[in-house]
Amino acid sequence: MYSSKEHPENSTVFNIVILLSLKGSQHYYMNVSDVISFDILISAMKTGNQSFGTDFLLVGLFQYGQINSLLFVVIATLFTVALTGNIMLIHLIWLDTRLHTPMYFLLSQLSIIDLMYISTTVPKMVVNFLSQSKTITFMGCEIQTYVFLALGGTEALLLGFMSYDRYIAICHPLHYPVLMSKNICCLVVACAWASSSVSAIIHTLHVFQLPFCRSRLINHFFCEVPALLSLVCRDTSHYEYTVLLSGLTILLLPFLAILASYARVLIVVFQMSSGKGQAKAVSTCSSHLIVASLFYATALFTYTRPHSLHSPSQDKVVAVFYTIITPLLNPFIYSLRNKEVTGAVRRLLGYWICCRKYDFRSLCSLRINNLKSCS
Repeated sequence: MYSSKEHPENSTVFNIVILLSLKGSQHYYMNVSDVISFDILISAMKTGNQSFGTDFLLVGLFQYGQINSLLFVVIATLFTVALTGNIMLIHLIWLDTRLHTPMYFLLSQLSIIDLMYISTTVPKMVVNFLSQSKTITFMGCEIQTYVFLALGGTEALLLGFMSYDRYIAICHPLHYPVLMSKNICCLVVACAWASSSVSAIIHTLHVFQLPFCRSRLINHFFCEVPALLSLVCRDTSHYEYTVLLSGLTILLLPFLAILASYARVLIVVFQMSSGKGQAKAVSTCSSHLIVASLFYATALFTYTRPHSLHSPSQDKVVAVFYTIITPLLNPFIYSLRNKEVTGAVRRLLGYWICCRKYDFRSLCSLRINNLKSCS
């Protein structure tokens, strides 16, 4: 009789075949995602270098046949633009002393988080696509889950604190130097990093000590907690309540704080400013709210729903928004509409052009002097 213990490399396929056979007896028909997932698993088995005892298989985002190459180019382009935008903004804030204020300190922290956030998922996805390999090691999956949760939680808390910064600056300008001092900003940012890191490590350690009794095929493009829970054979309903509580605390509360802060800001602006100032305030607040809503709404959609309502294809599409689109939009939304940032860009470009001209003139004068000495 067949024993999976004697053939651990085939245990995953054996379990899937048994599962599909049972479903077949109940007149079950495999849908497209089942066929794709099974085909990926069989293809990976044929390579002969997969460690199914410990490694996971990522189905990935590229499973649409002929448009895979186009989708890959789009994702790679968005990734490059996001990296460029965030690096430039960090560099600009660091170089220009006029931007050494609490607001831009928080903005630089947001760019650092977005830079790391998008780099947690996309590079592995790109490597898997180019190498035609779907594997990720157990330790690699655990590290990716921890880093993703820590960065996501920190960004959620930081966005809420950034809205509080704008609320104090506009509604209580006289108290701003005291309430938003350098020490307070550093303390709040440190607390955001620390609390998110602690929460992330608790969830990561708990998830990866659960028994993965089913296939190690993750129907996602990175290791995310909801996708991993579908591989666990133990009842996870109690743990899902913990995930729900964490999601409401880290995601919903900061989002409500953002809505309340911007509502108060708009009330004050409409009471004090002219028509032009009101239009500018509405434009700025609306753009910030759109990006924040995109991040919080999609993340809440994923982390506050019960496991039974999750759909792998839907989860992957939603995850694209808070893993790729939001880090792409943040540096542009928070900087392009800001006169201080655009002014810093003009000053930096002017300085660079002047340096180039100075170097060119110095080079020309040096060559003329050399020609005169030779003659």
